[in-house]
Amino acid sequence: MARLILFNKPFGVLSQFTDGSGSARATLSDFIDVPGVYPAGRLDRDSEGLLLLCDDGRLQARIADPRFKLGKTYWVQVEGEPNDAVLQQLAGGLRLKDGLTRPAEVRRLAEPDLWPRDPPIRIRKSIPDSWLALTIHEGRNRQVRRMTAAVGHPTLRLVRWSVGEWTLAGIAPGEWQEIEIPGGRL
Repeated sequence: MARLILFNKPFGVLSQFTDGSGSARATLSDFIDVPGVYPAGRLDRDSEGLLLLCDDGRLQARIADPRFKLGKTYWVQVEGEPNDAVLQQLAGGLRLKDGLTRPAEVRRLAEPDLWPRDPPIRIRKSIPDSWLALTIHEGRNRQVRRMTAAVGHPTLRLVRWSVGEWTLAGIAPGEWQEIEIPGGRL
């Protein structure tokens, strides 16, 4: 049986077990004391939400490798109110510095009932904000943030809600839950 851990990574935590910089930044080891598990993919330090860890290399590759097209859904708070044309741009694929993104699924999202972020996001009284649900099937460095910036709606808060069939439902920030996967198969 392969072990799979669903972890709700808080803002400011590195997606690794050690911090090679020598500073006192929070890492996975501050929250998870399970030997032999490693992250299947990454989540930026300034992003929150679902991070999967497992003890099976093949399962880890299937989760992280874009060839397997496992969708990753992000709840994204953006500056401004994107119109339908902007949503179509995001959905159709965008040209970023590292090439064209794959098509994505995007929709407007009512403000989700999430935990408070620490520190809170910067609020501007003169500029509204809104939420999007954005599902991508690849995982370039800071991709969602770069996509929303490219269409004129910078990301204020980024929460990965799901990876494939797994979600954050019922998992508080800094908490985790373990699932057993028979034979390491998805």
